[in-house]
Amino acid sequence: MTMILKAKDIGMELQGKPLFEGIHLEVAEGERIALYGRNGMGKSTLLSILAGERQPTNGTVEAVLPRERWGWMRQQDEPDESEMTALEMVRSRSESSLWELKQQLAAIEKQMQATDADAMDRLVEQYGNLLERYESGGGFQWETEVEKAMTMLGIGPDVWPVPYKELSGGQKTKVILGALLVRNPKFLLLDEPTNHLDSESLVWLEQWLVSSYKGTVLFVSHDREFIDRVATTVCELSATELRRYRGGYTDYRREKERELREQETLYRKQELARKALEESIRRYEEWFHRAHNSAGDGDVRITASYYKAKAKKNISRYHAKEKALERLEAERVDKPRSDPKLKMELEAENIGARTLLRVKEMSFGFGDRLLFDRFSFQLNRGDRLAVRGPNGSGKTTLLKLLLGEITPTEGTVAWHPAVKIGYFSQQLEGLEDDMTLLDSLLAIPGMTQSHARTLLGCFLFRRDDVFKQIGQLSMGEKCRTAFLKLYFSGPHLLVLDEPSNYLDVDTREVIEEVLVRFPGAIALVSHDRYLVRKVANRLLTLQPGGAPVWFEGSVAEEEEHMARVGVIRGDTDKENRRMELEYRIQELLGLSAGEGGAEQAEDWLAEIRTLRYELARLQGE
Repeated sequence: MTMILKAKDIGMELQGKPLFEGIHLEVAEGERIALYGRNGMGKSTLLSILAGERQPTNGTVEAVLPRERWGWMRQQDEPDESEMTALEMVRSRSESSLWELKQQLAAIEKQMQATDADAMDRLVEQYGNLLERYESGGGFQWETEVEKAMTMLGIGPDVWPVPYKELSGGQKTKVILGALLVRNPKFLLLDEPTNHLDSESLVWLEQWLVSSYKGTVLFVSHDREFIDRVATTVCELSATELRRYRGGYTDYRREKERELREQETLYRKQELARKALEESIRRYEEWFHRAHNSAGDGDVRITASYYKAKAKKNISRYHAKEKALERLEAERVDKPRSDPKLKMELEAENIGARTLLRVKEMSFGFGDRLLFDRFSFQLNRGDRLAVRGPNGSGKTTLLKLLLGEITPTEGTVAWHPAVKIGYFSQQLEGLEDDMTLLDSLLAIPGMTQSHARTLLGCFLFRRDDVFKQIGQLSMGEKCRTAFLKLYFSGPHLLVLDEPSNYLDVDTREVIEEVLVRFPGAIALVSHDRYLVRKVANRLLTLQPGGAPVWFEGSVAEEEEHMARVGVIRGDTDKENRRMELEYRIQELLGLSAGEGGAEQAEDWLAEIRTLRYELARLQGE
């Protein structure tokens, strides 16, 4: 088994406080390891240490595979070159030497358009030399690979000229990921690669990592389904160790629960044994005490003689019990303790109306692109609506229309006059960055410091954490702060845009339970498939260029319905053609440039575009 990386006894301190210590990790070729742990455990910090960007407080990292052959996608990877287009960003980050040559060629082309005849010969010669270097370095094949990677990720030609800074969060993630795919590193480090990706891109990434990518992967993710489908090993990071578990998230949880049960059983047995030993020792000490008190009493000489004989006989047993207790304490099994969890309950104030919001004949779009055309529906108490669809299909736009932040071009969005709406923004807007957590609560009329600290503790902000400025919090901490804000809003309707991004799994599971118990209505956009499966009882799927599709029921009920429909319609020509198109597209996406030249790769790319167009037409019928 070839090793990619060896890390020994890694420890890290931040601001004089230990973050973790005693971390050992070996990564073998071909492994797909999920680095798992609660927010604040230092997962991203550990990745940066392994990548050589940070020095640990102690310990060593041996990069057996040279880091030039690594690829790293950071959690908040905002490039400086934000004026570039999406296509330029992928090119610049995938192959810097070829990108520099391409820029030089473009600069000479520009000069040639505005130069006189005397300078033209020199420019033509310079251009020819650069072009020869570009072609011999694989520049044209590289351009094809860039376009192929972007197409595979669903970044079509219409997005290529768009400035990077104007892209959505999901599109930015795809761009950075696309640059990594072009480089084709042997070892991938991915920090929250699924953030902001739509379901189609998520499925593609899972399939690519498992079936097409031949390298090694170490990734951080809170997406439980992604971990289940991709990981071969889960490494749980705590303050004192990094523990390995085979399989994905479900396997990890099953093994973790078994360990906790065993620890609980051992702890109970130990406590029973300890109490029995202590009781035996207490009895022996009582015998010794009676024997000692009887030594000088002439009237009870017979009794004294009895106790002395008894004490003498039990002295060896007494010492044996003491040693057994010492051994038990030395091998002590700690009482199982669960990590602190967020404690929260969302309660809706009483409202007499059943219908909280009604959308009637609503139309809206951007420029010539119409997102909603005479769209109507209503939200009632108890509705938990999940809005789904690819990035750019209008999910966040719909939420903003429901909130009244955007006005429809036609139709109406009407709320019950007494309805209160609680909004969780994907961008975490509305948080007072300059205030401390404690001060933000003390600003509420009637709030005491004691009550404020208790509430912050329920949201996992303890001790000195309450004095942190909101602007200095981690993304996970900001998400918890946003839920704290919802707690005080007393909403009848929750509008949630990616509420579980940046939250660890334990907190996500608490949020899921809170939302299931919430008595009001919910409109939810989320790429967290576990969350949507657990919470939603109505499903709205948005399709670019097509009409929204409703399903009245949960994800499980939808899957059951689709399975029945698939059996009924499985033999139709249309369904067979759809399956053929999808199979051929996946086949083409799995091909690499190494299997053909630049012309062949260009043909593959053209065929993919044609097949995608036909598939979209079939799905729209």
